[in-house]
Amino acid sequence: MSSSSRVNDLVKRLSWDDLRIVKAIGLRKNIAAGANLLGVDNSTAFRRLARIEEIFGAMLFERRRTGYEPTLLGQQIIELAERLEDDILSVVRQVPGFSSEARGRLRITASDTFAFHFFAPIFAEFRKLHPSIHVEVDVGNDALNLARGESDIAIRATNAPPENLVGSRIASIAWAPYGLRGFQDLVADLEELSEIPWVAYSGALAALPANKKVEATIPSCNIIYTINSVEGAAKAIAAGIGVGYLPCLVGDNIPTLTRIGPVNPDLSDSLWLLTHPDVRRSGRVQHFFEFCIRAMRKLRPAIEATADYEEPAKEQSAA
Repeated sequence: MSSSSRVNDLVKRLSWDDLRIVKAIGLRKNIAAGANLLGVDNSTAFRRLARIEEIFGAMLFERRRTGYEPTLLGQQIIELAERLEDDILSVVRQVPGFSSEARGRLRITASDTFAFHFFAPIFAEFRKLHPSIHVEVDVGNDALNLARGESDIAIRATNAPPENLVGSRIASIAWAPYGLRGFQDLVADLEELSEIPWVAYSGALAALPANKKVEATIPSCNIIYTINSVEGAAKAIAAGIGVGYLPCLVGDNIPTLTRIGPVNPDLSDSLWLLTHPDVRRSGRVQHFFEFCIRAMRKLRPAIEATADYEEPAKEQSAA
């Protein structure tokens, strides 16, 4: 068979679903997880991958103990699937009526801080106006590809939002060090607290300005607990494991905690509401986006720690 005939035969035998299978397995590094992502059973995904590799006459993944790692050809197929998916979504979003309907599923990704403290009340009010919209919240700090429909809207703390997204900057997120009530005075510099146990951040949160300040100031031997969750850090500080930095909107709302140092504007990051330009035209996204901006901006005093803050009264000995 000539080279051109083989290419034509390959094109005829491949389908869009074949490319989706390869992409899903490549994304999850696992047959079962890839099948679950597409809503098919494991045996179906296994058979289809075997068929696709037979069509190409080559392996698309190396079966390693750590998971399915794409070969060079496999990676090229994954990238092809991503390009086609982008093109398909772009066309679908131009369909008349796509931008006008305020109904359907709305997928939101938010950090635990904003999912737990702000999002539920905002959505409860929004749904009174738009009862036909249902929400799916993905809690985490990982980057999602909004262009490919992994989420519709992202609520993110960042000073450098992705250039391919559009959105609005809501506020500056104020950070301060917190500890259990009982600290008698606010400290002017972290070095005054360098000899006590600290709670810090790991994973995607390790790059937080506040965390970098801790790592640069506190001896590593005194950073005894790290976690990739702000809510987890708050729980650890409240449990007495150590002191640590928290967004003021979190720390100020935990009765057993108190600020043990001032808010440092240099450590703040920006709160953004983000979406993809194509997704922005969807009615459900547009309605929620505008509502959420108005609702979240009302919370700026708490986010920026500009609301009146009273330092806890110092304990006095009984007369």
